[in-house]
Amino acid sequence: MGFLATIFEKLGFGPAAAQAAPQAAPTAPAASTAITAIDVLAKLEDLAAKHKEKLNWKVSIVDLLKLLGIDSSLHARKELATELGCPAEKMGHSAQMNIWLHKTVLKKLADNGGNIPKELFE
Repeated sequence: MGFLATIFEKLGFGPAAAQAAPQAAPTAPAASTAITAIDVLAKLEDLAAKHKEKLNWKVSIVDLLKLLGIDSSLHARKELATELGCPAEKMGHSAQMNIWLHKTVLKKLADNGGNIPKELFE
């Protein structure tokens, strides 16, 4: 299972969304495709309220991964960035990679029915 699939699983997305997530989104949704909305915000806020550390998942990929109980090491983030197709020029700079990665993960969640505000990933 890839890192993105693990993120989707932890947030309650079905296996079909997790399997489809790494692929490029179609230019137009199929008429028979129904996306079930997932209240990602409520789940993340609830996890953050119960977490022993104060984590700012809205701006930090490290904090988002920690909140979900997923390996947040540089090595793990590089694997996730590779899985999601991070541009090579960002991979060499951890801060740029982290920003790209955070926005991309939140966008993937939104694209698959998660209620992520656009200002968090644009």
